[in-house]
Amino acid sequence: MTAPVPAIDRLVAIMARLRDPKTGCEWDTVQTFATIAPYTIEEAYEVADAIERGDMADLKDELGDLLLQVVFHSRMAEEAGDFALADVAHAISDKMERRHPHIFKGAAEGGHHLWEQIKAAERGEKGHESALDGVAIGLPALLRAEKLQKRAARTGFDWPDPSGARAKIDEELVEVETAATQAEIEEEVGDLLFAVVNWARKLGVDPEAALRGANAKFERRFKAMEAEAGDIFEALDLDAKEELWAKAKRGEA
Repeated sequence: MTAPVPAIDRLVAIMARLRDPKTGCEWDTVQTFATIAPYTIEEAYEVADAIERGDMADLKDELGDLLLQVVFHSRMAEEAGDFALADVAHAISDKMERRHPHIFKGAAEGGHHLWEQIKAAERGEKGHESALDGVAIGLPALLRAEKLQKRAARTGFDWPDPSGARAKIDEELVEVETAATQAEIEEEVGDLLFAVVNWARKLGVDPEAALRGANAKFERRFKAMEAEAGDIFEALDLDAKEELWAKAKRGEA
């Protein structure tokens, strides 16, 4: 009896077949790192969505889709002679062991503080000169803002308490209201959003999670408004819609 093929080896073989220039899939063979990257980001968000909904069956599927993205990128890199999936696995294994010396090497000190020290040392070895180096440009803007602020805070560039960050929001609001051109308005709105993220950070709130929650709440209430009004919803004036909104809000109390 032939031994079953290990699951990850099966997936690697499937991707190699799909990428075969002669017998593979027409769509898969023409993809590049750049064209696949948006799908990778999308799949990561779909994983987060399944977790948020507590749907374990969907989470299994979405994790598979995300794993496929890793295999896809690794296959393209292998074709270019850069690295293969095994190298990716070894690299992350090495990193995990290196960043947890108290677990794998018997070091006395451990925890998050040591993790950050090791990460900082790794950035230095890679030639990074700024505390902000290494914060991925491709991150969602809200998340990247928080990470940049946290990096800056480690150098001492931070408000001592939330009140300073809160006052900055008022300052940025004034600058939005007094901006003269559309370009200036866009710039000042960006500064305002950055300031709100900073205040959330000082309050111990994850701004990405908070905004996801606000999005979900808005969607839930808006759909309740539509259900209440039926086909005439769009024809209602704003006052009537505001009444429906208030009713939907009370319904959640």
